[in-house]
Amino acid sequence: MTVSISRRGAAALGGGGSVLMRQRRDHARLDAMMNRWSDGGATDDERDALWRDIVQLVFSHAFAEETVLWPVLRRVAPHGEELTGRVEAEHQAINDLIARVEKSPDDPRRAEWIQEAFALIRQDIRDEEDELLPRLRAAFGDRRLRSIGAAWEAVRATAPTRPHPGVPRRPPGNALRGVPLSVFDGLRERAPGAGPAARRASLLACGAAAAAGAVVLAVRTARRPART
Repeated sequence: MTVSISRRGAAALGGGGSVLMRQRRDHARLDAMMNRWSDGGATDDERDALWRDIVQLVFSHAFAEETVLWPVLRRVAPHGEELTGRVEAEHQAINDLIARVEKSPDDPRRAEWIQEAFALIRQDIRDEEDELLPRLRAAFGDRRLRSIGAAWEAVRATAPTRPHPGVPRRPPGNALRGVPLSVFDGLRERAPGAGPAARRASLLACGAAAAAGAVVLAVRTARRPART
């Protein structure tokens, strides 16, 4: 019987740098932002900013999971294929719903769609914390969980932060198509169209190099033996 990581302390999950604690911190941050968006106390501008932050974290977090965690889980856990397939389907449903929200900013159903997305995100968090992540705790020691956590963090930092229809959910396809898009997402958020062309090209090259290095690190981590 698995024990949810939501009911275990940091020491039992491999310490603060463990991938399990990193996941749980992201989940808590998402929950807090979704609650603040929904509670009615924020202004329209604040809710727009919250939504942008939620979208960025949802996509970078899911990309890191799909690149680093789920391939490892499929290799070491009984029923890993079934478990990760269910969560990947949840990720795709979230992707499609957020894409609909982003494409229709003036649609009167926008708030309803956002709440539907929040419900899907919360279900995804529960499935991960109660079913998938405890199996990583069972398979790996603390040091390995921290090593996986470092790879996960590196990928998350260079992952796509917006919905991109058609990007596969599994490596290597997600990395080959998603990593270049992550660079364009970053440019759009941090240096939109107005800067000099040379500056934008330099940012693009640096971002692509960092993203490629992160994916290489993740792949190497995933190939190590189960108990180290």
